[in-house]
Amino acid sequence: MFLESQINHPIQKGSIEVICGSMFSGKTEELLRRLKRSQFAKLNIAVFKPEIDKRYDIQKVVSHDENTIQATPVDSANNILKLANKAQVVAIDEAQFFNNDLVAVVNELANTGVRVIIAGLDMDFLGKPFGVMPQILAIAEHITKVHAICIDCNGIANHSYRKTTDTALVKIGEKEEYKPLCRSCFSEKMK
Repeated sequence: MFLESQINHPIQKGSIEVICGSMFSGKTEELLRRLKRSQFAKLNIAVFKPEIDKRYDIQKVVSHDENTIQATPVDSANNILKLANKAQVVAIDEAQFFNNDLVAVVNELANTGVRVIIAGLDMDFLGKPFGVMPQILAIAEHITKVHAICIDCNGIANHSYRKTTDTALVKIGEKEEYKPLCRSCFSEKMK
């Protein structure tokens, strides 16, 4: 995993950081790690998640390792601006579920000196760029791509393979519905 201590730059105010990768790659765990460091530094943080993500808890961001932090569920990116108040650090989990308004929201936050940390899937279950994530990646100063382990061959996984036949683009799920696969195993399954 790529750690902040490996970055050749200081973390700065007024910036956008993105943590992306497949399901089960540790995106939320890395987001929580950065937030806990911010709390330790006594920075004012605000954490947001999409209202539709109710997998573990309605008002918490929860990693697969069951680490948590209090969060505000929002139904639109524009509500983040209204609720961020005087936060010095704003975190957004599962960013792929927000619409394109998220780009303007995070730009406005960063332009006013806020450190914005975003976690989300960079690709959908078809292996295509997911939602607003390509635009967010394009404007970010710092990008960390994390990887899972391929369930089929133990290689480096960067795809979220859907095990069910559901074709809806947005399908909140867990291990029973998704598994991480490497490029080769994913390509084979998608034939």
